[in-house]
Amino acid sequence: MSSQWERLLKNRGVWLGSFTQFSSRGEFIKDTPTEIKLEGLNEDKTIRLTVTRLGQDTPPHVNEFTYLNRSIFLFEEGHFAKGNMQFSPFANFGAEFGFFKGDRRLRMVQLFDKESNFEQATLIREFRENTPKKENPALSLEQLVGEWQGEAVTLYPDWREPERYSTHLILEETDTQIKQTLKTPYLEFTSTASVENNALTFSERGQDIRSLLLPHGASLTVPLKINHRQPFFLECGWLVEPHQRLRIIRRYDETGAWQNVTLVTEFKQ
Repeated sequence: MSSQWERLLKNRGVWLGSFTQFSSRGEFIKDTPTEIKLEGLNEDKTIRLTVTRLGQDTPPHVNEFTYLNRSIFLFEEGHFAKGNMQFSPFANFGAEFGFFKGDRRLRMVQLFDKESNFEQATLIREFRENTPKKENPALSLEQLVGEWQGEAVTLYPDWREPERYSTHLILEETDTQIKQTLKTPYLEFTSTASVENNALTFSERGQDIRSLLLPHGASLTVPLKINHRQPFFLECGWLVEPHQRLRIIRRYDETGAWQNVTLVTEFKQ
């Protein structure tokens, strides 16, 4: 099994793409072309990250580090999630997710304001330098509706053995709603969502959960407002192929403490 450091180094290279901001309703705000360079220095004992916003006068942002803190956890394939270890009311809060697939990367930043309301998301679509920029279509309901069989792996902040289990997700479309049924060895639940443009809104236990369908096969699922003393999760998804989807879920408990992060690799049946 590779180390967290080695998994991050799988992302090394020069990545060309853009930071695209969306509102909490899924409305386009702005797009900024970017170049990201991730390189290993000192026999890979140091990692340097250089972020350049193309077409702007601002200098590149350079960050060098020799270790990873617990706010970021990476999976064997190079996918990752990072964010606050603890949610606190009246403070800004957020998380970043990243998927790595050959010469393509998809990342997303989800931000909440000081009132704990979901504020905006930044979708980052990247392609390795000197490779074709082959972008997936925007995610649609038609692509998601159906039966998905998956395998999940959960990583824990206390470094206990990763947990692996199967998942079964069914998405059904009615005239005005989407019905979702999720089954794992640990839980089974059904929920329904109203649909407005590219936004799906689920109401669960007094909490509104928003899913946004975004360009390049991307999606997110977040609470519209994080309620104090109530567990919650943040999710990012990527339809990498028409019948293969990756999802990363970052869970927090009722005290606001980060519990675990799960990668789901699922295939449409």
